[in-house]
Amino acid sequence: MRSVEGRPLDERELVSHAQRGDVRAYEELVRLYSQIAFRTAYLVLGSADDAEDVCQEAFLKAHAALGRFRPEAPFRPWLLQIVANEARNRRRAAGRRLRLLTRATADARLGDAAPSPESVALAAEDRRRLLEAVNELGEDDRLVIGCRFFLELSGEETAAALGCPEGTVKSRLSRALARLRQRLAASV
Repeated sequence: MRSVEGRPLDERELVSHAQRGDVRAYEELVRLYSQIAFRTAYLVLGSADDAEDVCQEAFLKAHAALGRFRPEAPFRPWLLQIVANEARNRRRAAGRRLRLLTRATADARLGDAAPSPESVALAAEDRRRLLEAVNELGEDDRLVIGCRFFLELSGEETAAALGCPEGTVKSRLSRALARLRQRLAASV
């Protein structure tokens, strides 16, 4: 993107244009910083696919937050902080899912010092049925159950993530769990 005089715009000018709603200016910022953003996310996550996803989310969040960006500050560190935060959030979420599965497995064998092959197989089957039943639910139900139980977000955090009041989260969760119980009962 070029200025009126025909010279390329510098970072500060691109940010200023993007803050005023110039989509092409923001696209240019994305082009300029996409490689370093990817490298930052990849360093945190170690997965190219996850790093790509995180970069997309980070660029969307940065665009939404442009109005709060201080023009006198450098853009690149601000953007990379968003990328790093998103990557850490992704890594933490993956860790929470792993802990949930580990806890579910441990709960299934309460009291057994060494679980029998039968109990291990039954626990795996129960997990498979649960995940299958959750995946059969509607998107809103999957999201609210996923946020609360798989990501272990609080009611307040779930409300923020879903963009709705906390009371709505509670009612959606109650209805979603009722539908999940029905699906699980029907599959026995």
